[in-house]
Amino acid sequence: MSPGPRVLILGSAGQLGRQLQLKFSGASEIRTCGRDSVDLADHEQVRKSVRNTAPDIILNAGAYTAVDRAESEPDVAMAVNARAPEVLAEEAMRLGALLVHYSTDYVFDGSKVDAWVEADSPNPLNIYGASKLAGERAIVQIGGKFLIFRTSWVYGPLGNNFLLTMLRLGRERDRLNIVDDQIGTPTTTIELANATRSIVDGVMDDRFGDVERWAGIYHMTCGGSVSWCGFAKAIFERARLLLHGRFPAVNPIGTSEYPTPAKRPQNSVLSNARLRNRFGIQLATWESALDAVIDQLKTEDPNVSK
Repeated sequence: MSPGPRVLILGSAGQLGRQLQLKFSGASEIRTCGRDSVDLADHEQVRKSVRNTAPDIILNAGAYTAVDRAESEPDVAMAVNARAPEVLAEEAMRLGALLVHYSTDYVFDGSKVDAWVEADSPNPLNIYGASKLAGERAIVQIGGKFLIFRTSWVYGPLGNNFLLTMLRLGRERDRLNIVDDQIGTPTTTIELANATRSIVDGVMDDRFGDVERWAGIYHMTCGGSVSWCGFAKAIFERARLLLHGRFPAVNPIGTSEYPTPAKRPQNSVLSNARLRNRFGIQLATWESALDAVIDQLKTEDPNVSK
């Protein structure tokens, strides 16, 4: 991609938004909008941010992600996850800009034994999933130059996520109870940002042909699958130095033993075949991606001997 395009990143203060800033820096003019500058529930603010920037590329990493709280705040979840993407799609269409939007495995109900493909019928179990599905459908209906990347179990070295929570709890507790009957694919913000940059570069350089050939919904996750409990164990096995000598025991429990306001899908594994076939992109396995994040955190921890 030439250095000319202007990039607008929404949700720039979040864990994915911050990683996208790092990945796109130095090659484009970057404009960022975090929660402090643009409230995604205020759609006039959203529209004004796009019109003031006039971007060539819009990366929407902003979302309402409080899955349980969404059950009691459905209007806010819908405003941020459904209506805001619709406004972005309208503005992208008006400008002829590329819109990249991130969605979720939670659009599915988890009842399928095999990995979910893009052609499977969505059936969200909770308000969060329903709001993200509504955002997808609004973008598709408006059309234009858009990419929707469904991902899952997102974490990374920045922000708030399962990995950093486990590291904190691992330093504080001797034993943790972790759900073992929900299966998915932990996916790092680093892998997501790398894949996004590669695909956006190709789109802007016309390497993928006309828009009709590439616009649409794609699953974008790391490879493989694991339960939350298995993921926690893998974190602790790799992060002994970060835990400063501690190694908490992990006790597997069922979903029924850890009730939450929002239901979660039992199987969240997404097939990435369409992404690979269309763009030639394949993310790292979840184990390799976890190793990379742990290694980065070790270099940043002053208590870890180099």
